[in-house]
Amino acid sequence: MNLIMSLTVPAIIALAAVYGLYRRVDVFDALKTGAFDGLKITAKIMPTLVVLLTAVYMLRASGALDALTALFAPALRLFGIPPETASLIFIRPISGSGALAVGSELITKNGADSLIGRTAAVMLGSSETTFYVIAVYFGAVGIKKTRYAVPSALVADLAGYIAASWAVRLFYK
Repeated sequence: MNLIMSLTVPAIIALAAVYGLYRRVDVFDALKTGAFDGLKITAKIMPTLVVLLTAVYMLRASGALDALTALFAPALRLFGIPPETASLIFIRPISGSGALAVGSELITKNGADSLIGRTAAVMLGSSETTFYVIAVYFGAVGIKKTRYAVPSALVADLAGYIAASWAVRLFYK
């Protein structure tokens, strides 16, 4: 089984090359063109990614995240969301790795089987890095006006957070 898994990717690449040769396509030139296009897209979206990652670091380092947590704690309690997970809610739409770090801190501090730990784990799986995805995908194809994409994605994230919290409470023992 291990051999099959380790040969899967090379086999797919070999099949693509053989198919390209069969179709009389210059495989190397196609690979080179694709790599060049990938580098152009990377250069195009890099400034946005740098800004997003810097914003996440500044939020955490400045204490603004703690202030937002305190400010929104009553509303979170109203929806049944543990206020301790507020930092995860604010970071997740911006950065997946930042959210993973916050989730890891919550699980380490409160325990993996605690209500907060389980809620954080389910929240990580039921939400998206909204701003990151929009910056990367919309930026890659040159869309500048997101119109309804951001509000609808944030509402979907909020619904995911609420459903995660309720589901954990329902099944938590």
